[in-house]
Amino acid sequence: MIIKNANIYLDTGDFKTGGLIIEEDRIRQVGTTQKEETDCGAVPLKKEDDVIDASGLYAIPGLTDIHFHGCAGYDFCDGTKEAFDAITNYEAAHGVTTICPATMTLPEKTLANICRSIASYQNNQGSILSGIHMEGPFLSVKKKGAQNEAFLHKPDIELFRRLNKLCGNRFKIVSIAPEEDGAMDFISEICKTAVISLAHTTAGYDLAAEALKHGASHVTHLYNAMPSFHHRDPGIIGAAFDNPDCTVELICDGIHLHPSVIRATLKMFGEDRIIFVSDSMMATGLPDGTYSLGGQTVHVTGKKAVLGDGTIAGSVTNLMDCLKNAVINLGIPLETAVKASAVNPAKRIGIYDNYGSITPGKVANIVLLDQDLNVKMVLLKGKKLN
Repeated sequence: MIIKNANIYLDTGDFKTGGLIIEEDRIRQVGTTQKEETDCGAVPLKKEDDVIDASGLYAIPGLTDIHFHGCAGYDFCDGTKEAFDAITNYEAAHGVTTICPATMTLPEKTLANICRSIASYQNNQGSILSGIHMEGPFLSVKKKGAQNEAFLHKPDIELFRRLNKLCGNRFKIVSIAPEEDGAMDFISEICKTAVISLAHTTAGYDLAAEALKHGASHVTHLYNAMPSFHHRDPGIIGAAFDNPDCTVELICDGIHLHPSVIRATLKMFGEDRIIFVSDSMMATGLPDGTYSLGGQTVHVTGKKAVLGDGTIAGSVTNLMDCLKNAVINLGIPLETAVKASAVNPAKRIGIYDNYGSITPGKVANIVLLDQDLNVKMVLLKGKKLN
C-alpha cells in the first residue's frame, strides 16, 4: 500500500508532506523529499486500492490511551469477550489503535476473573491490547473519587503478584496512594515490574517526593483526586514537577480541567512529560442516561458523568476527541497534542519500539485526519478499517 501527498507527523515531532510505503503490517518507507516521494510512487502495485491519495490530510500515528475504563456501553471490568471486542472495536474506529485500559476498585475475586479473561482474550480486528492499568484498589478513602470505598485495600505486593500472574503479566501501570500503610515497600518492589503512578491521594510534597525516590514515576490524572497546587504547599503536583523522570496524565475532555490549567501545565512540565488520557467510561459514544462504573450508578448529561453525590465519574470523551478539543478549543499545537496522545504514552508503557510513531519498521497504525481533525481513515496493522 502507498499513501501519497499526506502531511505526515514525523518522529522528529513536526509535519512534512510526503508519502508512505506499507508492506503487510509494517511501515517500510517514509518519503518526505522529492526523490523519496518519487520512490514511493514507483513501487509496483498489485491492485487499484493500493494507493491512497491523502492530499489535504494529516497522517498521524495511532493513539495510545493508557487510562480509560470503557466505551460503547461496555466497561473493561465486565471481563467478557463481548465487552473487550466492543471496546477494542470502538477505540480502533476512533483512531486509538493501542490501549491500556484501567480496572476499578473491586474485590480480588472480581479482579481475578477479569485477569483470567484478559489472559485468554484474542482479538484480530480492534485496537491492540498492550497492557492493563491497575487504578484500584490501593487508593486513599479521602480521595477515592468514583472508586468504591467498600473495596479499597492497603498496598499488597502479593495481591498484585497474584493478579499479575493471572493476566499473564499484563499490568503496565499500578496507581497507588503513597500515604497508605505499606506503600513505600510496594513501590520499591513493584516498580521493577510496572510503572508506579501516584493517584487518589492526600499526600503532600514531601511524601510524594519520597515515593518518587522509591521508584514511582507517573501521576494519574494530574490535579484530580489529589491536593491542589498551592504556593506554600505544592503537594504531589510540585513533587512531580521537581522530578524530571516523572510523567503526568491530563484529561482534556473539557470537564476535568480548565483550559488555562492544561496550557499552563504543558509549559510547566514540557511536552515530553505530558500524557493525554480520556478516563472514559461505558457511556462514551452513547446518549445521555444512567450507566455504571465500578458497580456504582453514573448519570450522564452532555459531556459530564457524575455519581449520585455529584462526584465526577470518568469522562464520556474518547482520546481522539480529547486531542481534537485540546487543539481546536484550547489552542494546543497539533504537534504537541499528537506527542501527548501517541508518542509519550507508548514510551511510558514500553511499547514505543513498535508503536507510537510513523517510522520505518514499526507497525502501520496510522490515522488520516482532515483539517478539522475529523477521522477520515484508520489503518490498523496496515489494513483499512473505514
